[in-house]
Amino acid sequence: MKKSLHLIISILCIFIYTNDVFSQPENFRERLSTQKEKEITYSSKDIQEEVEFGREIAARILGRIELFVNKALNKYVNLVGKSIALHCNRSDIDFKFAVLDTNEINAYSAPGGYVFVTRGAIQLMSDEAELAAVLAHEIAHITERHIVKEFNIQASEDSPITAFARFIGAGGDPAKAFFNQAVEKALDILFKDGYKRADELDSDRIAVILIALAGYKGDSLLRYLQKISEIKGKADVGKTHPVYEERLSFIKNVMMTEGIFEDKGVTNQERFYKNVVAAKILK
Repeated sequence: MKKSLHLIISILCIFIYTNDVFSQPENFRERLSTQKEKEITYSSKDIQEEVEFGREIAARILGRIELFVNKALNKYVNLVGKSIALHCNRSDIDFKFAVLDTNEINAYSAPGGYVFVTRGAIQLMSDEAELAAVLAHEIAHITERHIVKEFNIQASEDSPITAFARFIGAGGDPAKAFFNQAVEKALDILFKDGYKRADELDSDRIAVILIALAGYKGDSLLRYLQKISEIKGKADVGKTHPVYEERLSFIKNVMMTEGIFEDKGVTNQERFYKNVVAAKILK
């Protein structure tokens, strides 16, 4: 009980440790979403259907890849993930995080707040800041509704209820067929086709801001992607991401533009290793 309380308190302490990670933090929330996303109004019905859609996708993901069964590790990943999610612009959903039992170096997210990181991805990480960076990237896919937007989400100018929500929330065979097709398309995005280039870069941009806001080292995502770029072709790395050289250059530019310093923030390396070693997740 004391160990769990200490872990929670330690992670919560990250929230107050910004130490000038940002040079201009006053308008950070304005920078978290695209202007187009800010202009869309979503109803509670939209959000409910988004969560139900994501729940089905998450179930299908778990149908393909088993969970890594370790209660302590999954609790730790959830605490880190939720510490990042507190800084995002989606207070309307409850984020959930889990570890997948596969050597593949990858992470997945589903609408409505479902985030998965693989055992292989964690094995490549050096510290908690890199874990936070990967989770932040997936959180950004959710906050920006990158998968949901593939289905022409806005219904009409006179209705905040989206066409997508109306379809998956309706009864009858046509609606069920649309729902199943939407789930299959979402799985294709996650496992075969990948996100659009613009969506991936958008998630990188938001992730860099989120990890800085949470007090983690500003270059954490950059460091992790550099490691992946060096082993790509030599290890089981997910094939659905843009060219890493482009992403690395883009992230460096984001850090410069947003005034995020790579030498500011925490890594929490000791705590990271304590948790992953205890879970016997390292090789």
